[in-house]
Amino acid sequence: MRKNWLDNLRWVTVLLVLFYHVIYFYNNKGVFGGIGGFGPWPEWHQYQDVVMYILYPWFMPLLFILAGISARYALEKHSGKEWFGARTRKLLVPSTIGLFVFQWMVGYFNTAVAANGALDGVTGFARLIMLAISGTGPLWFIQDLWLFSLALLIIRPLDRKNRFYDWCGKVFGGKAGIVWIILLGILFWAGEQLIIKNPRPESADGLYNLYKPLFYFIPFLMGYFIFANDSVHETLGRAWAPLLGCAVAAGGVLIGTTFGQDNTSPAYLGSPLNCLYGWMACLAMMAWFKARFDRTGAFAGYMTRSSFGLYIVHYLVVACFGYMMKTYTQLPPAAMYAILTVAVFTLSPLIYEVIRRIPVVRWCVLGEKRVKASAR
Repeated sequence: MRKNWLDNLRWVTVLLVLFYHVIYFYNNKGVFGGIGGFGPWPEWHQYQDVVMYILYPWFMPLLFILAGISARYALEKHSGKEWFGARTRKLLVPSTIGLFVFQWMVGYFNTAVAANGALDGVTGFARLIMLAISGTGPLWFIQDLWLFSLALLIIRPLDRKNRFYDWCGKVFGGKAGIVWIILLGILFWAGEQLIIKNPRPESADGLYNLYKPLFYFIPFLMGYFIFANDSVHETLGRAWAPLLGCAVAAGGVLIGTTFGQDNTSPAYLGSPLNCLYGWMACLAMMAWFKARFDRTGAFAGYMTRSSFGLYIVHYLVVACFGYMMKTYTQLPPAAMYAILTVAVFTLSPLIYEVIRRIPVVRWCVLGEKRVKASAR
């Protein structure tokens, strides 16, 4: 039986990723990527950038927690070989073959935004390769997830009889479980310390800090061993209100004291306050959805089966419309934000629905073998 609150939390988080990228694309706080803001900070007050400070500390760690939970449930029904084969099709194919079929278009606009002349004089297949690599964009998430799936197959036999999993359920789902769950934030903080603090220019340090594999592997394993337990779900659900209140308070202090800084810099990410807020927000969202959103309907069912595809295709809309409006129009900033938001939330589903109906292309871009006939 599906857990509707987990499905709902996943697709809501994906929609927040889409909106985050609208704001991020025009940010003026020094966050790498996008086309930049409409003037320098602090002379030009882009207070809408607060969306990045609200979302970035927690939404990707949360998606990895949910992925770990889903891995546990899937492996209870399928063999490791079957599961990893499906993971490879769903994750590795779109983030490798799909780069050459679809994401190269994202790469075209990414290189246009960079405007560094790196592809000047590069033609033919070599240019396609460069555009495809440049078009990886948000697909770093599923590349990480495929590597974590492979690592899980190696780790899983260590707990073949589920003794550690059951122990986690007793400890984190017991009477004092909420205390131990909150204290897991120490691991969240420790993971953030594993990123490269002083990335070297013209090196792969920045790329490593984007993927953050050692950090994101921690919430993935937490999902698999701890948060997949029903007893832990119940513990979280009972504490949803105080957890949500604590997350809001921590986020308010963090944003109030750091707004204007690059919120993706290693120093910012590794700060205790950022880690506190990020962890409390992850817990609060799981608790809130468990307690209040454990139901489904027609729209929720559609989003449950479509959110992955929307994540795959949405950044083309962001990059294309965001770049074209900033470069070739004199629209006021408010109009650009409004148009880009509407475009992302309308054209992304349209592109997804078209692609999923084209044989071979849907396999390459979405990792789907056939059109899904139902939500379940």
